[in-house]
Amino acid sequence: MRVLVGPDKFAGTLSAAEAAAAVVEGWREVAPDDEITVRPLSDGGPGFLDSLSLDSLSLDGARRIPVDTYDPLGRPVAGAVLLDGETAYVESAQACGLHLLAPAERDPRVTTSYGLGPLISAAVEHGARDVVVGLGGSATNDAGAGMLAALDAAPLDAGGYALPYGGAALVACARLGGVPRLRGVRLVAATDVDNPLTGLHGASSVFGPQKGASRADVLELDAALAKFAEVLERDLPGCPPGLADAPGAGAAGGLGAAILALGGRCESGIGLVRRLSRLDEVLDAVDVVITGEGSFDHQSLRGKVISGVAEAARDRGLPCVVLAGRISAGRREAARIGVTAAHSLEEHFGSVEEAMSRPAEGLRALGARAARQWSR
Repeated sequence: MRVLVGPDKFAGTLSAAEAAAAVVEGWREVAPDDEITVRPLSDGGPGFLDSLSLDSLSLDGARRIPVDTYDPLGRPVAGAVLLDGETAYVESAQACGLHLLAPAERDPRVTTSYGLGPLISAAVEHGARDVVVGLGGSATNDAGAGMLAALDAAPLDAGGYALPYGGAALVACARLGGVPRLRGVRLVAATDVDNPLTGLHGASSVFGPQKGASRADVLELDAALAKFAEVLERDLPGCPPGLADAPGAGAAGGLGAAILALGGRCESGIGLVRRLSRLDEVLDAVDVVITGEGSFDHQSLRGKVISGVAEAARDRGLPCVVLAGRISAGRREAARIGVTAAHSLEEHFGSVEEAMSRPAEGLRALGARAARQWSR
């Protein structure tokens, strides 16, 4: 039996590689002779660089360049750029990730995307002509204002003073202090969402509460981002009109908007990872596919790792089994994208608390269960 194990991260507990290892261990307990291919995956969020450099077929000659940068509260943190010829890959979550903050520190009114600036600058300094920025898992909601400040385009108030970091302060933004000089580099946002920047489906309303925003904070942030979008359209040459409503502008707390404003474009994160890791070649040579993530919900059905893998498996007539921390997606909707079966840690343990505290143990058990059901 030939098996592909290709999960995303289990947010807050396991990386994609750790999740895959646990599933493989469980599978081998039942079917030790099966041929297993492991592909830790990402749709642009945490683990993006690892999904391109671990066991990758396309980027095995790429160099990982360490970069000192800053977390969402301005504290030093280690990051990296993956350089493959003239193309650089950057993971915004290394600087902006929600996982970098303790629960009590999460406040999208004040968190900043400043740390993404040094990562992009390092890519440019090392000769990149194209910079692909993985977006997802962010603790920020500042529409990339911090990143722009790090690139010498700080948001200023009416008196010409630099604004404090964070999304809330942008309501007072009157202009930018300059234009980022990126030496003609082309930017690409690798993302799993197509949300606009503002409004009912925007960054603040949909993702703000996950980052610690109250209802009042959401309204405050949405108004601030709408104001900032007007400034970006006016002050950045080449910024597309209607920025606040552009698909993907709301990705990673509005980092998508900043990249679009700099003349960049959005691309499916899982589509890019699928292409660069030659995932389709692997799928052509297996009999069953195991994927998963922390929460298999309605968002998983559109543009995320599970949907990308399941649709590719469906197109080949392959069974696709989802192993997740918890499941809220409907069976019919899941079947429509190619999911054959789905099992959760919450179901296995009987509680969310147990699932969160013993994820590797649970995934080993679910991996063994999948092997009993699907291995010859």
